[in-house]
Amino acid sequence: MTATTSTAPPTITRRSRAWRWLRGILIASTFLLLTAVILDRLFPLQLPAPDSGSTVVLARDGTPLRAFADNDGVWRYPTTAKQVSPLYLQALLTYEDRWFYRHPGVNPYALLRGLAGGIMHGRVVSGGSTLTMQVARIIHPIPHTFGGKLVQILRALQLEAHLSKAQILDLYLNHAPFGGPIEGVEAASWAYLGKPATRLSHAEAALLAVLPQSPSRLRPDRRAAAARVARDKVLGRMRDLGVWSAAQVRDAAIEPVAARSLRAPLSAALLAERLHQQQPQARRITSTIDVNLQRAAEDRVGAYLSRLPPQTSAALLVVDNATLEARIYVGTSDFANPQRHGYIDMVRAPRSPGSTLKPFLYGLALDDGLINSASLLVDAPQDFGGYKPGNFDEAFSGPVSAAEALQRSLNVPAVDVLDRVGPSRFVARLANGGVDLGLPAGAQPNLSIILGGASTRLEALVGAYTAFANGGIAGTPRYTSAQPARPRRLLSPGAAWIVRDILAHNPADVEGAPLAGAINRHASVAWKTGTSYGYRDAWSIGVTDRWTIGVWIGRPDGTPSPGQYGAVTALPLLFQIADMLPSRGGRVVAQPASVSQREICWPLGGALDATDPALCRQHRTAWLLDHALPPTFAERGLGAWSAGLLDLRLNDNGQRLSATCHARHERTLQLARWPALATPWLSRDDRERSALPPLAPGCAADSLDSANPIRISGLVDGVTLRRAPNSEQSLRVTLHALGTQTTVQWLLDGRLQGSSEADAAIAISLPQAGNYRITALARDGAFATLAVRVVGPPS
Repeated sequence: MTATTSTAPPTITRRSRAWRWLRGILIASTFLLLTAVILDRLFPLQLPAPDSGSTVVLARDGTPLRAFADNDGVWRYPTTAKQVSPLYLQALLTYEDRWFYRHPGVNPYALLRGLAGGIMHGRVVSGGSTLTMQVARIIHPIPHTFGGKLVQILRALQLEAHLSKAQILDLYLNHAPFGGPIEGVEAASWAYLGKPATRLSHAEAALLAVLPQSPSRLRPDRRAAAARVARDKVLGRMRDLGVWSAAQVRDAAIEPVAARSLRAPLSAALLAERLHQQQPQARRITSTIDVNLQRAAEDRVGAYLSRLPPQTSAALLVVDNATLEARIYVGTSDFANPQRHGYIDMVRAPRSPGSTLKPFLYGLALDDGLINSASLLVDAPQDFGGYKPGNFDEAFSGPVSAAEALQRSLNVPAVDVLDRVGPSRFVARLANGGVDLGLPAGAQPNLSIILGGASTRLEALVGAYTAFANGGIAGTPRYTSAQPARPRRLLSPGAAWIVRDILAHNPADVEGAPLAGAINRHASVAWKTGTSYGYRDAWSIGVTDRWTIGVWIGRPDGTPSPGQYGAVTALPLLFQIADMLPSRGGRVVAQPASVSQREICWPLGGALDATDPALCRQHRTAWLLDHALPPTFAERGLGAWSAGLLDLRLNDNGQRLSATCHARHERTLQLARWPALATPWLSRDDRERSALPPLAPGCAADSLDSANPIRISGLVDGVTLRRAPNSEQSLRVTLHALGTQTTVQWLLDGRLQGSSEADAAIAISLPQAGNYRITALARDGAFATLAVRVVGPPS
């Protein structure tokens, strides 16, 4: 029997082998895939959190104002590939990884080339790392060993599996080391070049592309020569590969490597800190600050403060009226100086506003129809229910217009107006306009608030003053474009226009006035100053068509600074800032239809063309709101003696007849009375024209005699006094006011010296040789005055 052997056909054998080979590949692939999944789960990627790291606060053009390092002290300005220069991306990808968008995270050819180079030269010539592998090493600490290289490869593959190419590139752009505490191309561009990564030249792009290869060895601020050699190597590669032309590379190679000394930006430091505190998770905060104006203003403030005491600080806020966006924010004069308390933000610190609230009071009185711009007010010692305000210079001026009282910041007229408006109503109107006044615990609004008896903030004042450029609508200063402006009606358009016109024509002769004249040639500045009690705060607020500027100067700890007050200390700085600001672009506010101009008469306050010439002692040009012509304020507690029109009956001898008294032949006389407290400042003619005719004999006394004449005892009018020989002390005289039982205010050349009751004595000092006028002014308006001459001791 013969055995037979069965042989499979060749085709079946080949198929079987192919199937076994394919099955082996599938098994191996599955194993590798499972291994990769297990390893990925066991060793997950530790990617930086999107909102972790440092924060940068930017100016409106993207310039960093201040960087806040992360917990490791690293400066990093978040960016993306779309926000950096294309030249940088070209240099980076061409020099570091031309196949970035094609390989899966590892470039075998580059690895083999790097291995061969190392074997041939005995050292690392080309690392063979892709950009993805570099990212893997950046985000994970991987040792520079063979095992470390293997881990780096695995991590690179892991990155490619989880992230897109754009995400991997962004990780590199934000976390690549650039020397010192700098990470990321945007931070490096600002730190070394002083510009954003969007505006790099060819040479700068090449420099930043190569710097992460050896950030310590190539730091351009320390080793410019080594950095230039490395940069030129990149430029040569870009030329050889045809990415950049030979001409571009030749021009780029001429540029020197000139880096700034490495330092963090520090402009608008306290505003940046404020915004960072408000948005702690944000890594890139864009403010409304104009970086060029900010830096110029900080230089001006620093230079200006150098002549003031070392503990003095300053704050400055400049707002664009159209948008209410802050363009300059100086919260302190010297951020790094503890002696000036540079860490305290005085833009938002509550302080006494001094007289800076007065424009809003006069605006509200205009809206209420209580005054016009030329209304007669009285600047004289007055008692408002026990509150007796005085002026800053301790002098009084008698009859003044509302405009003059505001321009000269006279205190008594302002308190008089507030008493008629009502303190509670005034505070409520300010709050409605965004100015919240801080009062002592349990206190109610009172007359002192108009002289600084409350607290507010510089930013609140600046926001309120924008109403004078925006038709009476105030707003909240904005520090980011997302912040709401919160516009609020504070005054009518007409009242705002009149007050601004008054402040823009302030004739006060103060330090800096020549600068003010220069400013007014191109942008009229309406300004107001203020000084708090005890010289603790010096203020100046100014408004132009485009800008509202607020200045505060003082000591943050509240210590008085004698001799430092608004007009002398803060106003000149305001003029300097106004002079440096661009004047174009503001909206010119036209005179509203509700505002008209008319001639009025003093003392009654009526229109010139409607007043008997005999009753018009002085005429003034007034801005009227809604054609309102309010009469001069009636005086408190003086009855018929107060200012106004009196209708008198006279006999043939020109003597006054009281109500129950009659004569055979009577005639009437109209008399325009000045406010009683203004009479010491009137000319002799004005006093005689408004004097009451004497009461006819036999007539009963009337209320018009409530203010009896008084006289001064102790000196004779026109007396000459001689100082004692060898005496350095002031000459003192003792005087009495006779003929009154009320309180008497004593003035020396218009300056209050003190008060006495009835005929009690008072001592007044005559400090030096010269001519003096002493006035005794009773509460009911009766007064007496005398002239005194003081001469030196005999020779």
